[in-house]
Amino acid sequence: MLYTSPHDWTASDRKRLLVFGMSGLGKTRLASLLRGAGDWFHYSVDYRIGTRYMGEAIADNAKRLAMSVPLLRDLLMSDSIYIGSNITFDNLAPLSTYLGKPGDPARGGLPIEEYRLRQALHRDAERAALLDTGHFIDRAETLYGYPHFICDSGGSICEVVDPSDPGDPILRHLSDRCLMVHLVGSEAHTETLIRRFDAAPKPMYYQPDFLDSCWRDYLAETGCAPHEVDPDAFIRATYARALAHRAPLYAAMARWGVSVTADEVSATRDAADVVEMVAAALARRQRD
Repeated sequence: MLYTSPHDWTASDRKRLLVFGMSGLGKTRLASLLRGAGDWFHYSVDYRIGTRYMGEAIADNAKRLAMSVPLLRDLLMSDSIYIGSNITFDNLAPLSTYLGKPGDPARGGLPIEEYRLRQALHRDAERAALLDTGHFIDRAETLYGYPHFICDSGGSICEVVDPSDPGDPILRHLSDRCLMVHLVGSEAHTETLIRRFDAAPKPMYYQPDFLDSCWRDYLAETGCAPHEVDPDAFIRATYARALAHRAPLYAAMARWGVSVTADEVSATRDAADVVEMVAAALARRQRD
């Protein structure tokens, strides 16, 4: 690992972290705390995906919808209006909306074939954005003068790496440059995430085999034809399975770094607290 002891970490004048785990456990909150200290560069993988790698697809999708409205079509064709996404670290809705949900078009669903294509585009974009981490570490220091760096990874990082492979190119790239920190939730946190998702379901990325299995099972259980599926009902049914599917992948990734609990994360109030929390995690790893 980049830092092998609490002293290595606290004494370093170039602290570099990557946080990963289920969405909703505090990755972006930690990154925001550190960014607020003034000497940390915040690299958001989801933001990079939504701007550098999928920005054109997101904007084109919005333009395609606008082209179906005669007034908007005329304005677009005459370059009288501009359509683009206003994606930010805290608002990734343009990316989520583009990924979409499969099912009944009348309820906002996508044909499953189109959904699979968008999932594949996201997979390739996520891999590329993760491999950009080293570039942004260098850029943050040489261009902007930031000594410290945090990579705020997406919740689906575990879907695009193979933590059982010691030569996995993405994990090698990341672990050589950052201390990887796994955010671990309890059963109570999992239940909260499921309730939150049930109230406001959002698109997610799934591995192809997992998605195909969920889709086949849902069609068999409900008796729906693909074009009859309620998009929200499908992703609600899939979400709990996705959490169970991801848990062992995250646990395997944790061997590449250290782990902290969601309760430890929620107790941090500033950058000093985060540094202390990571030092404690390194001490636990040393003892183990």
